[in-house]
Amino acid sequence: MTRKYIDCRQFPSEMKCTVAISADSEKELMEIAVQHAVAVHGHKDTHEFREQLKTAIKEGVLPA
Repeated sequence: MTRKYIDCRQFPSEMKCTVAISADSEKELMEIAVQHAVAVHGHKDTHEFREQLKTAIKEGVLPA
């Protein structure tokens, strides 16, 4: 099974967030990434936002 991750450093923002989140399943990753995006970045949890976030999911090991 290939690990999946989302890295906030790939998204320009005023707060310069350096959080990276990884999980074994896309479903688990998506849930925690949405929670982070809503709580920290002020995004709304919508279907459209989840679709956009899904395109940011990468497979493998987080880059240093």
